[in-house]
Amino acid sequence: MIRLHQLQVRAGAFQLAEISLEIHTGQYGVLMGQTGSGKTTLLEAICGLRRVTSGCIELMGRDVTHLPPADRGIGYVPQDRALFQTMTVREHLGFALFIRRWEPAAIAARVDELARMLGLTALLARKPAGLSGGEAQRVALGRALASRPSLLLLDEPLSALDEDTREEMQNLLLSVQHQTGVTALHVTHNRDEAARLGDTVFQLARGQIGHAPARPTPPRDAAAG
Repeated sequence: MIRLHQLQVRAGAFQLAEISLEIHTGQYGVLMGQTGSGKTTLLEAICGLRRVTSGCIELMGRDVTHLPPADRGIGYVPQDRALFQTMTVREHLGFALFIRRWEPAAIAARVDELARMLGLTALLARKPAGLSGGEAQRVALGRALASRPSLLLLDEPLSALDEDTREEMQNLLLSVQHQTGVTALHVTHNRDEAARLGDTVFQLARGQIGHAPARPTPPRDAAAG
């Protein structure tokens, strides 16, 4: 569950004030808004990457407003993917587990599991320069999911992809969410993407947040199938 209550966040002269929203456990939430509306600022506040002026961030029943990012149980996919050019796909998928001091055998098993789920098994030895946009996005997603977080935050993960790859990634995101049960918050400015993915859809405009109707459920059930 993601619950924001009367959240206020400043970024220079820009301010988000009295932001409240709730995404229930296991739901796929989508946050829409124009460029510059504060979507990324809000995600960074939830992740703990930006200081909150006032209000409360509650994740999976815990008040995490002042906790460091590593203690929030979040997997985060930034808009630029932030892949390390010197690391292979295998190393990316295992990175979060390595810094958490998992045993090597457990890391290897989890990396293989992620690679199968995300269609990356044949790419484990490649580096980012040898990947397509869709493949790189799968790696960023796998890295975020590696430690089995309860929450997944994605900042415009499909914006740089062509139409066919975007549709493929939408299906993959629905499948992954169905398999893992992770609670997700996905930022986009694309209405079709929001309608395809979102159980609940929010609109951020002029520093305020509103609730938009969810898309019909049958297409999602078919994709998650």
